[in-house]
Amino acid sequence: MTDVTERRPRELPLLPLRGVLVFPFMVIHLDVGRERSVHAIDAAMVGDREIFLSMQKDAQTDEPDLSDIYEFGTIAEIKQLLKLPGGTIRVLVEGISRAKIKKLVSEDPYFKVEVEEYREKEQKDLEAEALMRSLIDLFEQYVKLSKKIPPEAVVSVVTLEEPGRLADVVASHLSLKLTDKQKVLEATEVKARLELLCKILTNEMEILELERKINARVRKQMEKTQREYYLREQLKAIQKELGEKDDRAAEGEELREKLEKAKLPKEVKEKALKEIERLEKMPPMVAEATVVRNYLDWLLALPWNKQTKDRLDINVAEQILDEDHYGLKEVKDRILEYLAIRQLAQKMRGPILCFVGPPGVGKTSLAKSIARALERKFVRMSLGGVRDEAEIRGHRRTYVGAMPGRIIQSIKQAGTKNPVILLDEIDKLGSDFRGDPSSALLEVLDPEQNNAFSDHYIESPFDLSKVMFITTANVQYTIPRPLLDRMEVIHISGYTEEEKLQIAIRHLVPKQIAEHGLKLEQLTISENAIRRIIREYTKEAGVRNLERQIATICRKVARDIVAGKATSGKISAQNVEQYLGIPRFRYGMAEQKSEVGVATGLAVTEVGGDVLSVEATVLKGKGNLTLTGKLGDVMKESAYAGFSYIRSKAADLGIPEDFYEKYDIHIHVPEGAIPKDGPSAGITMATALASTLSNRPVRKDVAMTGEITLRGRVLPVGGIKEKVLAAHRAGVKTVIIPKENEKNLEDVPPNVKRKLEFVLVDHLDQVLPKALENLEQ
Repeated sequence: MTDVTERRPRELPLLPLRGVLVFPFMVIHLDVGRERSVHAIDAAMVGDREIFLSMQKDAQTDEPDLSDIYEFGTIAEIKQLLKLPGGTIRVLVEGISRAKIKKLVSEDPYFKVEVEEYREKEQKDLEAEALMRSLIDLFEQYVKLSKKIPPEAVVSVVTLEEPGRLADVVASHLSLKLTDKQKVLEATEVKARLELLCKILTNEMEILELERKINARVRKQMEKTQREYYLREQLKAIQKELGEKDDRAAEGEELREKLEKAKLPKEVKEKALKEIERLEKMPPMVAEATVVRNYLDWLLALPWNKQTKDRLDINVAEQILDEDHYGLKEVKDRILEYLAIRQLAQKMRGPILCFVGPPGVGKTSLAKSIARALERKFVRMSLGGVRDEAEIRGHRRTYVGAMPGRIIQSIKQAGTKNPVILLDEIDKLGSDFRGDPSSALLEVLDPEQNNAFSDHYIESPFDLSKVMFITTANVQYTIPRPLLDRMEVIHISGYTEEEKLQIAIRHLVPKQIAEHGLKLEQLTISENAIRRIIREYTKEAGVRNLERQIATICRKVARDIVAGKATSGKISAQNVEQYLGIPRFRYGMAEQKSEVGVATGLAVTEVGGDVLSVEATVLKGKGNLTLTGKLGDVMKESAYAGFSYIRSKAADLGIPEDFYEKYDIHIHVPEGAIPKDGPSAGITMATALASTLSNRPVRKDVAMTGEITLRGRVLPVGGIKEKVLAAHRAGVKTVIIPKENEKNLEDVPPNVKRKLEFVLVDHLDQVLPKALENLEQ
């Protein structure tokens, strides 16, 4: 056979198809809804009803361009058109011939393309006849195996005489991947098309044969299972006749024995007995039986009446707490008070404490020490990122994977009803569509309610009143108010330099030496070396980074010993740099010299107190006030209040009264990437403004904190202890604080208080003479 293909160019509207492909001689319904496609149909109907159909490469693309559409497609004639509700059109099309896009003629309001049409004038030869017979034979076998194509399709295929048409009709009947169908459409030579189809059909037949074998194997397995079930039921009937016990009865008896030993409360025991009776009546393999078994296992595993005896010796407890932690007097006193009351009142409910403080100050390890001092079991439960209420209260027993909440799981893990349970990171709780876990904790952390805590899975009240709950948080303001109200908050501030030194000498250095496999005589770190590490290599409220730096020294010394370079390591303030590199922080963060427009403020962050430079500068302009440094709304409002007060006092400060008409003022708080908010930088920003406008430097050794009002009053702020520690750490000599905060100075360690001068103020007029140089008292 010789393929004589007539090619002629034509211009036609283009209809992109999604997930469907049309062959020549194929009749099919298409639903058209896209605006551009509807315009293409309209244009075709106005002309000779012919349209070019080509498939999109990705069916998900809503607005394809020409590069998203295959070049090869089919010219088709629209036979029938029906408008459906909603603007969709249903068209009946019949494929005429293959064609290939040559170029885009126009794009709006529809794609109009120039295509090259392929019309086949076929003349049979022996090779074509052989390919046709082979294809028909394979197609007949495929229809018999697949059961998806009606047998009449074979009759319609056998009667076809033209090779090209035969190939297209067979391809249109097959359930192939769209990419394979596109390959058939793109085969313009008839012999190549017939060969490709024979190859595809052979491959499909192999897959169908494999499917048939797998189905036969599965059916055989099912028959075997049914047979086993039938035989098992017969066996049970025989056992019943002989008076023998079956597995279910044996399981029920075993559970009843466990129930007697468990000594459960009366209501719980009755519920358990009912569940055992239900289990005995169920077939052993049903899913519900698994749910009941799990439920009974949980009921029997919980310590309904088991509890450990508290060690109430106050002196031993105090010794243990001092061994594990240096300082933290307030927390230790609270625990010893609890022990004293427990000795006097036996039925006292467990306290619910909340330790709030920056990372690394020992909140979690303190909870472990409390459990050790009381000789109670300790369980830690992390709440960071918990967003599902079922994590706290458990799931209902409506599906196979149901489980109790983490409170009940912790009780089971402890094995007693009076453990110390640490709820870590309570300020990191989330909430979403699955409920609010913090609301579920309200019952857990309420001493008036938790004696009958109801878990959705257990469905029986469990007494949590003997549990000692300890929660930890880095910040207090993110804890929901009702939850905070149920807890006794104990603030743990950052450590002073002296406390860090003692913690390092007593705890961190011996611990790290042991962890790195060294002996005490192989490594000595002098006090001055530890002081230098604290000052120049760490900047934190806690001691985590300090421990990491000590660990770095231990690793380097261990390496030198193993390599044979040294037999021991002696670390002094002079050789610290050999082990830890250049210092990371400048000790004494106060300004190097007194400058105009730069005031030192004090702030509280999640890692403790910090010093904050506030810069102000004056530029020629029209009185605009610019604030930068990622400031929050409250901080911006404080800046405006300070600015207004300075304007009202311009004459007293020797500032031209019309300055705000001639100059722009820019206030900037460095470390611009860190968000800052709160009113406590009010007097610092006002002082920086007064300094830059009056051209008087701010004293370098003065730091301040306090909220400012429009009348220049200085209001009290929080975090005084943390701020004073930061000022001391930064090398500041004078600290200006609101007069109403005088009572908070009791919290400041005496050795820090001695080194600082405190100026108590209640008005900005008292701040400026102390802060600015060359200003008359």
